[in-house]
Order: sequence, then structure tokens, then C-alpha cells
Amino acid sequence: MNRWLISLFLILSCWIFPGSVKFTEASPVEVTELSSQQIAQGEKIAKKAVRAAEKGNFAIAEIYWTELVEKFPDNPAVWSNRGNVRIGQYKLTEAIADFDRSIEIAPLYPDAYLNRGIAYEGKKQWDQAIADYNRVLKITPQDPVALNNRGNAKAGQENWQDALTDYQQAADLAPTFPLARGNASLVMYQMGDLSEAIRNMRNLVRKYPMYSDMRAALAAALWVEGQQGEAESNWVAAVGLDSRYQDLDWIANIRRWPPKMVDALEKFLNLT
Repeated sequence: MNRWLISLFLILSCWIFPGSVKFTEASPVEVTELSSQQIAQGEKIAKKAVRAAEKGNFAIAEIYWTELVEKFPDNPAVWSNRGNVRIGQYKLTEAIADFDRSIEIAPLYPDAYLNRGIAYEGKKQWDQAIADYNRVLKITPQDPVALNNRGNAKAGQENWQDALTDYQQAADLAPTFPLARGNASLVMYQMGDLSEAIRNMRNLVRKYPMYSDMRAALAAALWVEGQQGEAESNWVAAVGLDSRYQDLDWIANIRRWPPKMVDALEKFLNLT
């Protein structure tokens, strides 16, 4: 039997939702006998799909993944990866159906559970999302992405302390995973630990200067503290990296900052 390997490790940097999407690198199960020509053709199409997704062309990427679904319907990777680009287009019901099929084919492979959890988060179905992240953690107990994403779902329930615990555990497991530390900082701000939240935000911006989420959060937090100069410089950098931070509705409902952090940004935007 051949294994069809797709070189796909990609975590989207465009903030589809607060969680990290995992594209599946390889099929975890045996597939039907494939010729070398079929494998080469499939890998060529997959590379096109990845390039389209990297550029944010999710509709084009979906076309390529649909072609692969039709050619290789028993490969769980192609179903899961099509689900990911459907999340990017907010086609959440369709994405969940793709993840369901991937899980049906490979029930012990964690990526489809993780990505289905993100789709459930998009629907604000927090319990279903947490259940999927728990499945991932049962299969891979030290998965920092699953912990971070479970923290997001718990934050959606306004269960701030449990969310912070998940974020901190994820950050401890993966010190070079800034997303978890950034999310922990946002929740610290929500819980009233302003000085520690700002200290962490500053450290993250210093270490990861292209981290637009933390630059925007730091700008809002510093403005409320009366540190206008530093706030404004971080804001200019943040919107230069991602203009969506000027949209409070996007911040509150898609990026899903905690309410006190959204309020801080609203004060900044109103005063500026």
C-alpha cells in the first residue's frame, strides 16, 4: 500500500478565528493503491491549494481541495484541509461536514477534531468546541494548540480563570508559541491584572514585532493608562500590519477579545 503524503504544515496568520488551524500534513491511514503518476498529480494540486490559502484566496483553494476530494475520497487529509479553507470563508456548516467525513475515515487522527472545534467556535457552540478539543487532548495530551483553542472556547463562555489556565499551560508547553501568551495577556486584562497584562504584552511585542494583535491590545491598554505616546506608536504599527483592528465589530465578534479589552480599544478609537 502507498501512503499519500502532502507537505502541508501551515498555520494561518490571517486570524480567521482566534484559534490556530492545522492543515494536515499526511494521511494517517492506508489508502487504495495509487500509481506514482496519481501521487505526483495529487501533490501538484495540493501545492496549488496551499499557495492559494497562503495568499488568502480561500475560494480558489477550495476548488483545488474539492478536486482532490473527488480524486481521493478516502483520504482524510483532503477532507480536513478543504474544511479549513471553508472556515476561511465562514462556510462553517460545510466545513463541519468535511471534518465529520475526515473523522469518519480516521477517527484517531487529531487535526480534524481540532479544526472542527474552531468551526464550532465560529458558531458560538462552545460546548461542542470544547468537546472536540478534549478529544484532541485525549489523543495527544501535550498539544499546545488544542489547549490554546480550548482556552478560546472557555473565554467564549466567559469562564476566564479556566481559559487563563489553558493558555498558560499551552505557553509553558510551547515557549515559542506567542499566540497562547498573547491570549493569556488579554484574559489577565479582563480579570483586572492590568500591570501583568501590559508587561506581558510589551514583552511579546518586543520579541515578535509583527504580532499585530498584541500591538493593538497594548495600544488600547496604554491609552487607558494615560501613556499616549507609546500607545499611538503601537497603534500605527498594528493597523499597518492589519487594518481590521479599526473595526470594533470584528474585534468583538470575530477576533473575540474579552469585553474589557474591547472597551479599552473603543475608548482609544473614540478619543483618537
